[in-house]
Amino acid sequence: MSTHGSVPPPYYPPLGSTPPPDGFDRDRVSRLKIIAGVLGILLGGLGIHKFVIGATVPGIIMLAVTLLGSCLFLGAGWLLIGLPCGLGPAAMGLIGFVEGIVYLTKSDEDFNRIYLVGKRGWF
Repeated sequence: MSTHGSVPPPYYPPLGSTPPPDGFDRDRVSRLKIIAGVLGILLGGLGIHKFVIGATVPGIIMLAVTLLGSCLFLGAGWLLIGLPCGLGPAAMGLIGFVEGIVYLTKSDEDFNRIYLVGKRGWF
């Protein structure tokens, strides 16, 4: 049976705990949404907000582009690549900022469904 395109399984609380009536831990989701949103706005270029929601690969990509872009453009990198200084880090910062706003404007239910259960990595 293929899992591609299938609906992700519902959230199941740890054994011994009482499941919330609507199927997910609203306090946990609300905290994660606020933390990820604020980190996206303030430190978006580093991709830390991605690690908070469990999107490890996009987080590593953002961190690598920011750090490598900053290091490469601090010397001869500009001459070798021919791009303006800090273009990659600036783009990652803008993406992180927009994602932070998107996270904070989603309802807890949508944030849980899209980013925590659905594992969407970008926007």
